[in-house]
Amino acid sequence: MTDPGAAPVAAPVVKRPRGRTALLIAAAAVLGIAGGTAVGYDVQAGRAPTPLPALSQPDLAYPAKALPADKVPDPLPASQDRRLRTDGDLRKLLADRPAGWSDDPVGWGDDKAVPVFRDGWLGVDEYSSRAFKYKGPQYEYFLESGMRRIAGAAWKRGQYRTAETYLVQFRSGVVQEAQALAQGQRSYMPGTEFGAGNDGDPLKGSGNGRYYLYEVERKPGYLPTYQARAIVYRGDIMADIGIYDTVPISKKDIRTLAERQLERL
Repeated sequence: MTDPGAAPVAAPVVKRPRGRTALLIAAAAVLGIAGGTAVGYDVQAGRAPTPLPALSQPDLAYPAKALPADKVPDPLPASQDRRLRTDGDLRKLLADRPAGWSDDPVGWGDDKAVPVFRDGWLGVDEYSSRAFKYKGPQYEYFLESGMRRIAGAAWKRGQYRTAETYLVQFRSGVVQEAQALAQGQRSYMPGTEFGAGNDGDPLKGSGNGRYYLYEVERKPGYLPTYQARAIVYRGDIMADIGIYDTVPISKKDIRTLAERQLERL
């Protein structure tokens, strides 16, 4: 028998499963997205295709009628038309021989009977063997990359100092080969096997040129060999300048030659 004065007993509380509401909401959202996507595809499929613009639209590039003679702009002067300058005699873009230097027909090397340049020109095979350690792969690369021509000059001062400049020009193409060659040459210069063993210094005013001083090379029975090099490119031409001597070469020496060549380009 229940005591009427006793306090009522609370009914047991049943806990709601956690996460059920969140799952229902997430499922509804997924269904809503899927349904909206399906409706969007259905609407798009029912629409007429939008025509693409014509590939050939000459009116965008050329006027319908030629300009009157008095309104035709004047051609660029030779001082501003770089293509006109580089399509001419490449040898004219070589920097003038500095004061105190004289022409050196054979340049730096062991074989003093073989001229470096023939009337200011150098063949691709000769350049590959003279300027690179692995002639074969380099020669093949030049042939495949559209090598056009190479002009150069060699000078000497004193008993052993020699300077050589190469202007390497490529044909027009998708790849800017002069830039690629200059970047490739600079990439190994910090190493000691083929390069100067340092990062060099930037050539002011060029935006891409650098000049380097090599570590001295010593061999028993021979005078020491000092070397400096500068690499810079302009358009389709790469300039490669080197100085060789048996006494130390200063940064100013190679920088001055490089700046003179850069001004001419």
